[in-house]
Amino acid sequence: MQHRNLGSQGLCVSALGLGVMGMSMAYGASNDEEGVATIRRAHELGVDFFDTAELYGAGAGSNEVLLGKAVRDFRDEVVLATKFGFDMTAQPLGSGFNSRPENIRKVAENSLRYLRTDHIDLFYQHISDPNVPVEEVAGVVGELITEGKVKYFGLSNVGPQYIRRAHAVAPVSVLQYEYSLFEREVEEKTLPVLRELGIGLVPYSPLGRGFLTGVVKPASEYPQDDMRSWDERWQGENYTYNLRATEQLKDLANAKGITTAQLALAWLLAQGEDVVPIPGTRSAQRLEENAGAADVQLAATDLARITEILPHGSAGSRYPAALMSDYSTD
Repeated sequence: MQHRNLGSQGLCVSALGLGVMGMSMAYGASNDEEGVATIRRAHELGVDFFDTAELYGAGAGSNEVLLGKAVRDFRDEVVLATKFGFDMTAQPLGSGFNSRPENIRKVAENSLRYLRTDHIDLFYQHISDPNVPVEEVAGVVGELITEGKVKYFGLSNVGPQYIRRAHAVAPVSVLQYEYSLFEREVEEKTLPVLRELGIGLVPYSPLGRGFLTGVVKPASEYPQDDMRSWDERWQGENYTYNLRATEQLKDLANAKGITTAQLALAWLLAQGEDVVPIPGTRSAQRLEENAGAADVQLAATDLARITEILPHGSAGSRYPAALMSDYSTD
């Protein structure tokens, strides 16, 4: 597995990481044993960058506990990323924010315990908190770095000015943001700022929450505890448009002897050496397929054809309007 530098602060990780969230939530019933096996298989394949968060799972820290259990025998060989920023007492879960300094420290201590480690490699602010200036957030994470509890500072789901303000207080190594052939919002205004400041980009949902794997069905056919049951990209005319585009991508992938998912991941990797996608999967077989994307080389003609198929991304918003209003894009 190739490696890439994420930002200019020294963080080096495998060209593809593994998002662990879906092993505990968002995609229907899960199985911890299967999750542990998949994480360990990822390590065998050379993946050394694993992403989790306090928010993920049925209870606080449950996804972190799963990851900590899986990597306990090779902790020093991997990079563990986790996140803070939500009020875990708010209902429904994920509806409240808490980036107050005392809570950041509390989450850090909990994450260290859940992950069975003495340091967090990458500590993200998961979402902006309208009640806490980002300068205060960056200051606390900077202190945790000085204390040796955290190595690198990351941000998630925020825009250029927010990034600049944080970076002026404590160097930001990474921005995590949804980015894929389906979702291109980050390209116009945010990616240029990241490159100006020497900040890496970690795309989450790089396979369009599974749509770009080619294994897909309409929203109505997913259970209610699967986020694809309400995702606009799986509904009505949006679904028809996106399915047609995916079928064209599949034709291109078949011509190259690869899968649609590998094509989508290879496209992301071709966007720059500072881009490290973190596709999530519960399946070891799917994991092996994704890892193969690191060896795929796309020609200029391939990239041009992909742009013809999806010039501006998918039809449908990545989140409902009400939820998007909570995300800071300043």
